[in-house]
Amino acid sequence: MALRTSGGSGVLRFVRSGSTLAGALLAAIVAWTALVDTAQAADKRYGPGASDTEIRIGQTVPFSGPASSFAIVARTEAAYMQMINAKGGINGRKIDLIQADDAFSPPRAVEQTRKLVESDGVLAIAGTVGTPSNLAIAKYLNTAKVPQILAMSGSAALDNAALYPWTSPFYAPQVVEGRIAARYILNAKPDAKLAILFQNDEFGKGYLNAFKAELGSKADSMIVKEEPYDLASPTIDSQIVSLKASGADAFFQATTPKFTAQAIRKAHEIGWKPLHVILATSSQPSTTLKSAGLEASTGIVTSIWRKLPGNPEWDNDAAMKDYFAFMAQWAPKEDPEDPTALLGYIWSQMLVEVLHRCGDELTRENLLKQATNVHDLQMPMFLPGIKINITPESRTPWHSAQIVSFDGKDWMRTGGIITVPAKN
Repeated sequence: MALRTSGGSGVLRFVRSGSTLAGALLAAIVAWTALVDTAQAADKRYGPGASDTEIRIGQTVPFSGPASSFAIVARTEAAYMQMINAKGGINGRKIDLIQADDAFSPPRAVEQTRKLVESDGVLAIAGTVGTPSNLAIAKYLNTAKVPQILAMSGSAALDNAALYPWTSPFYAPQVVEGRIAARYILNAKPDAKLAILFQNDEFGKGYLNAFKAELGSKADSMIVKEEPYDLASPTIDSQIVSLKASGADAFFQATTPKFTAQAIRKAHEIGWKPLHVILATSSQPSTTLKSAGLEASTGIVTSIWRKLPGNPEWDNDAAMKDYFAFMAQWAPKEDPEDPTALLGYIWSQMLVEVLHRCGDELTRENLLKQATNVHDLQMPMFLPGIKINITPESRTPWHSAQIVSFDGKDWMRTGGIITVPAKN
């Protein structure tokens, strides 16, 4: 019995020959399996770095250099991918997360990113840490049409679909957090005399510009003093003395953890007690605030979008229990209460979500599509009511945060969720 197909219908028909029935059946099974395999293969589409067995993703991280404290985010991500791979990967594919040290140097970030794309052949660059590095690599990746997704930067400059169609950030948005800080001060102390300390780069200026945008026409009259500092500066004591001397009674810091702690400590030492607002990324009690002094930190305000590890409010929360269990098993050397560790955990969940949505179409085009089409996604470790919404036109991932104040031990929620537009 021989095997044939009838026209283009795909229907199997048997034609009698001298073969045995068993042989004919075996031939039919083999042929049908081949047809099924061909059909399944046709349903799968792969870009560079993707196959039936793996998905290669690249990122650069400051494992060394002045921002090396952020490397914990990458270590947590690597641990999360190990967990996912141990459970079988995503749709049967293991994630190969290739991490390169950029030392928080934009030229080094470009060099390492080119290697990841051109030598390592990654499907995408995802989760590169820091605004300077992400801005430095954006032009190259967009020209090469390589997705730059879930970028660890809140810079509004990266939410520009016309200029950077292949780029989408995933971080506490500067434009949102800066405007929420200003709105809080306008409500709590509308006649405030404002002092501002900011990091003199894209990181600090992003928050500063958003803060001023929300103040609007009141910015010129309310801001009495601004002081910049460089990331490589050993101390900002002189800036704090200058800001106090301005007569300011409200203080906004657009600063990274090291300088946040220095400013809080110095303000306390010289007896300056303004209405004090800091960034969420620099608000961890067990690290930044402990370094500054818990007494000195009491009364400080920030805005948060995530649940707070170690805060009694979340002791019985199922998602929090899952997070601590993960950290204990897969990242036991890391501090689970460090906000950057939690950020790495949340980022990893988002990457897995996007890759799952890609299904068997693991092309660069579909990966970008899935990363920029997210509607009302409630992440397990986000505060209830704060959801991710990303469109091809607006890629700022969330637009809300909760105001909290430090009581000397922990952050306490002191009001409702504030929502601001993603763009001016």
